[in-house]
Amino acid sequence: MENGATTLNLAKILEHHARLSPEKEAIVWNEMRFTYGQLNALSNRVANALTEMNIGRGDKVALSCPNLPFFPIVYYGILKTGAAVVPLNVLFKPREIAYHLADSDAKAVFVFEGTPELPLARSVKEAFDQIETCEHLIVMMIDPAAAAPFENASTLTEITLKQPETYETAATAPGDTCAILYTSGTTGQPKGAELTHLNLMTNITTTYGIHLPVLDFTDCKQKTVLITLPLFHTTGQTVQMNTQLYGGNRIVLLPRFEPRTTLEAMEKENVNFWVGVPTMYWAILKYVEETGYDVSKVKEHLKVPSSGGAPMPVEVMKDFERVFGLRILEGYGLSETSPLACFNHFEKPSKPGTVGQPIFGVDVKCFDENDREVKRGERGEVVIRGSNVMKGYYKRPEATAEALRGGWFHTGDVGIMDEEGYLAIVDRTKDMILRGGYNIYPRELEEVMMTHPSVSLCAVLGVFDERLGEEVKAFVVRKQGANLSEEEFIDWCRQQFAANKYPRLVEFRDELPIGGTGKILKRALREENK
Repeated sequence: MENGATTLNLAKILEHHARLSPEKEAIVWNEMRFTYGQLNALSNRVANALTEMNIGRGDKVALSCPNLPFFPIVYYGILKTGAAVVPLNVLFKPREIAYHLADSDAKAVFVFEGTPELPLARSVKEAFDQIETCEHLIVMMIDPAAAAPFENASTLTEITLKQPETYETAATAPGDTCAILYTSGTTGQPKGAELTHLNLMTNITTTYGIHLPVLDFTDCKQKTVLITLPLFHTTGQTVQMNTQLYGGNRIVLLPRFEPRTTLEAMEKENVNFWVGVPTMYWAILKYVEETGYDVSKVKEHLKVPSSGGAPMPVEVMKDFERVFGLRILEGYGLSETSPLACFNHFEKPSKPGTVGQPIFGVDVKCFDENDREVKRGERGEVVIRGSNVMKGYYKRPEATAEALRGGWFHTGDVGIMDEEGYLAIVDRTKDMILRGGYNIYPRELEEVMMTHPSVSLCAVLGVFDERLGEEVKAFVVRKQGANLSEEEFIDWCRQQFAANKYPRLVEFRDELPIGGTGKILKRALREENK
């Protein structure tokens, strides 16, 4: 093999189970069922088609698709050729899509046809026409007999119809780029984190091992995971899709999170594992409370509810345990760390308000502004070192050097490590409010505000103030039927916080802006309050 190539290609996780148990179910979507054998054969067809396009090791291929079987079929097909996958957020507008296609040097882009509400293909086509280096546009149609909706485009059926169902997966080196995941771009243009086959494989095997203590191997049955987080996001893609296929388990896909359909899918498919962000847990609890939904059947099979993406409010965690009788196992990671870095392990008790301890093979510390470790119990920037850390930001050597200085990935998160090594994420460095010279951390305020009996959801940020630089403002969603006033809430906060911390400004809303990954979009709130 040339250039250090080996058989360490992430697509091997699919091939392994297609060889061992080809008839086992791999993907479930509505009434459609795909076995491991079928999923592998379809991915092989995609790989053969890409090879005919002269796409292979070192190339980049973009993928814009919600949680549908198309995603894993194309994802592993791309990897089989040795190319890297560039997943795109399905909510991107044409300008954003064009930026990602150009920045990643994508040679081809696969896109789901979309819906009237989400015209994916039209948005991608508009972007594709602007990027000369992107040579192929392939539209994935629900009706396999449908023609391509645009000129200079193909359909997935057209390019794969006559392709064989066998393919010799390309040999890739452990350090070859497997996927490029773009950061949110809250501090400038999005940057593409290059994750290698080694990054992802080590994170997948460790993540799967974390769940072993609750897996019952005596019945020899598959376990089932429900994926409502978008597959273009690192958690849905790696912690769920890649990890569960590595384990030979069964994946149920929901293209869109809604409390009722999520609970119904858990019942119907006997779901054992689910990962949600805090706002999803909040929405489920609110739905159960308002409708009286019977969760007894969900509780029969659900074993591991996990959370990531944002810190879990302690009150939401307590309420879920009260209603479902299960502790939420919170984890922490970023796109740049493949993603998992910390987790509340089964072997140890959970500590509400923390994201647990570092996982196997990963070191986590908290540094001060001089990149020196702070004492346990003190605030510092969370830094991470391990085989899960990206090799760098694509085509950005200066940003890479800054983020990875000293051999540690600097996350931009503010954390506190206790004496037992449990990490609490208390804020983002960029979210910190500087009011009259005092540092205020919104996460601390939000945790307390969520304990108010009339508060259902909240977000805190700093808004411009001529005298103090920034003032604290709270955006609050009241519980159903609550009559909490602005004056009452400010008075209550005054009793909870130091004089420099409590919010002087409160805005009640029916809902808060939520992004495609289920996080509260503080960026949108900031734009509205400039």
